[in-house]
Amino acid sequence: MTDLPARSIPVPTSVSEAAQQIIALGPLMEPRGYPPLDDAEAWRLMIKEGDDRTRSLIEGRVDASAVDVEAAEFNGVPGFVITPKGWTAEDQRIYFDIHGGALIQGGGDMCRLMGMLTALRLRAKTWTVDYRMPPDHPYPAPLDDCVAAYGAVVGGFGADNIVVGGVSAGGNLIAATLLRARDEGLPMPAGALLLTPEVDLTESGDSFRTNLGLDPLLTQCLMPANLLYANGHDLSDPYLSPLFGDFTKGFPPTLITAGTRDLFLSNAVLMHRALRAAGVPAELHILEAAGHGGFLGMASEDRELDNEIRRFSQDRWSAK
Repeated sequence: MTDLPARSIPVPTSVSEAAQQIIALGPLMEPRGYPPLDDAEAWRLMIKEGDDRTRSLIEGRVDASAVDVEAAEFNGVPGFVITPKGWTAEDQRIYFDIHGGALIQGGGDMCRLMGMLTALRLRAKTWTVDYRMPPDHPYPAPLDDCVAAYGAVVGGFGADNIVVGGVSAGGNLIAATLLRARDEGLPMPAGALLLTPEVDLTESGDSFRTNLGLDPLLTQCLMPANLLYANGHDLSDPYLSPLFGDFTKGFPPTLITAGTRDLFLSNAVLMHRALRAAGVPAELHILEAAGHGGFLGMASEDRELDNEIRRFSQDRWSAK
């Protein structure tokens, strides 16, 4: 145990002026506590409030005129197909997206909005999955949906034409989907993006303590939400915490991101080391002074990271 004195953390001058302005805002989400695990209605209310707060952060960043959105089903799982303007049918490159939201938020219209933001970020046709979530549909239902949807995309376009990815909880579900898809005999995609991923529901990493209170977006421990999602299953199961999976049996080249103030920084570092130890090509990009989600897309650092994400995706599509 290391005891540290109370201290103030200044806004660093090592980042852009726009990033400094975001950091100076302080917490963007106030800690709110969690309901009892058996109070489903209280969870539904908390989830709605969380979605409303997230919407206020991202809605202005979505240019609806730049994409076409179509509701769809992937092997019976609802979702959206989002096509940037200018995409042609001859272009078979597909981005398969699983939304974030602490494994409990981001469904319905939020899935659509976040999928639009992702399609614009990747500049690629995007299939995003509106998977079932707690409190009504805990594990394994969300993962079942994601695996079924992945199978539909692979069947329609071929694994070589697909890059997959997810932010935060979406990174958890992408990695878990790939582990289970591999175990069930489905082919691996051309590449994977794990963007500030929540790959360890046991929260064993160092940054879950060192960055608590420093990350402006993840301002509290997520363990109650993890337990609600897991529904009594062992949190260290690789289908729940992909960090503990066996990557030697096949896993695609992967790009991982985080920030030095990100509560999930340890997740990114440990996942990178696990993939490298298994011989999987893996990149790790850490943004200076960024919390979870970077700088909300408002700083040059965000744009530089987006360029890396697009470069990696284009390289993986081209490699096949």
